[in-house]
Parts: sequence; structure tokens; C-alpha cells
Amino acid sequence: MEKVKVHIENKQKTFRIPTGMRLLMRRCCHAVLELEGFAEDAEVDISIVDNEQIRKINNEQRHIDLVTDVLSFPLGENGVYDKNPATGACMLGDIVISAQRAAEQAEQFGHSPARECGYLTTHSVLHLLGYDHLDEGEEKAKMRAREKAIMKELGYDF
Repeated sequence: MEKVKVHIENKQKTFRIPTGMRLLMRRCCHAVLELEGFAEDAEVDISIVDNEQIRKINNEQRHIDLVTDVLSFPLGENGVYDKNPATGACMLGDIVISAQRAAEQAEQFGHSPARECGYLTTHSVLHLLGYDHLDEGEEKAKMRAREKAIMKELGYDF
């Protein structure tokens, strides 16, 4: 695996981002790309928002007026990505995570907010690489298996 640049911007004030959360998000991006055999320089942008912000983005981009935990906006298709003219890196896309929703889900599922944000980051990077789970069949099973393997590699039970 080549270099991976992960840009993280906290755009909310509702939820305090715990120490180490950004490092974990970067580790998740690196782990997904390494375990998926992505062999080029890459860039990923992550925005951390609150529930109202992600609801607004979900409505504007997907016409779904609901709060969700994470949104992924791939910049490539079929393994072909736009390149950053300044660096030559593949621009994989944008990830939007609701820190507020992640904290709520962590409590609901009985694990740490860090584990939840790590999972959401992993899930989203897989989307940026073309994985999908719209059906309840083979594609979802394939994506879930990759999530489990990557989270295990990062030291989290799934």
C-alpha cells in the first residue's frame, strides 16, 4: 500500500471528540485500503457532524429526510478514481459521520464510541471502494465479512 492522506474536519459542537478518535479513523482507512490491496496513493475526506447536519445532508443528497449514522460519497467508479492534480493521489471520496448518532448507537449496542466510529469509518471506506449492501443477499454478506475481518485486524470484536 502506498501513502494515504485522511483529512478529518469536526463540523459540530454537540459531541466532544474523544482523544485518539481521529487517529482511529485514520487507522481504519489505512487498514481497509491495505487489506483490500489498494496499491495507489489515496485521499479520503471525513466530516464529523451532528444529527441535524447529517439529516440535512441526507435530505439534500439522497432525498431522505432522516438522521443516519454515516454517509459515503464515492468519487470513483469501477476502481477508477479522479486524481488530485497536486499529489497524484486517488481521491476516493467523502465520508460524513454523525458523532452524536455514533455515541447513541455505541450506548445502544453496548460498546465504546471509539469502536462505533471505527466501524462506521471502515464501513464507509468499503463503500468508497465500491462495496454495497442495498440487497439483503450476497453483496451485503460480502461487505459484512470484510467489515468483520478489518475490525478484527484492528483489535475489535465484531
